[in-house]
Amino acid sequence: MPAVADLPPQFQKRVACSIDAAVKYEIPANLMLAVAEQEGGKPGEWVRHPNGAVDVGPMQFSTGYLRDLARYGITAQDVAARGCYPYQLAAWRLRMHIKLDQGDLWTKAANYHSRTPQFNRVYRAELMLKAVKWADWLERHFTTIRRPAR
Repeated sequence: MPAVADLPPQFQKRVACSIDAAVKYEIPANLMLAVAEQEGGKPGEWVRHPNGAVDVGPMQFSTGYLRDLARYGITAQDVAARGCYPYQLAAWRLRMHIKLDQGDLWTKAANYHSRTPQFNRVYRAELMLKAVKWADWLERHFTTIRRPAR
């Protein structure tokens, strides 16, 4: 994907994987890129929070979601792995929030982080700023086709 060549090497994989996952799961690419930037995890990373929750891997998947993934044979090691698979899992999860949760798009997307209103609000505001930045970046680097309204 030549458009990522202008990014620092440490971000190229994140961007390429995020765009690919967004296309696959039919979610806005700028939203997926914003979540990936906001989470900012690294492969193999495990972050323990004071409340006991643990976030795993490049997309900082909460271990609370691992129980849901286990029924599909997906493990914490899969979520923490290198490569694009953790981004695919995150895009799947974002799509589920967008389809099933209540609220506007931004609140639903911020549920990726937390459904607790005070934490959701902060994450939502940061996500919106990042999504605007990524929408501009995508516009500069990719030709997009806009479908006419029906």
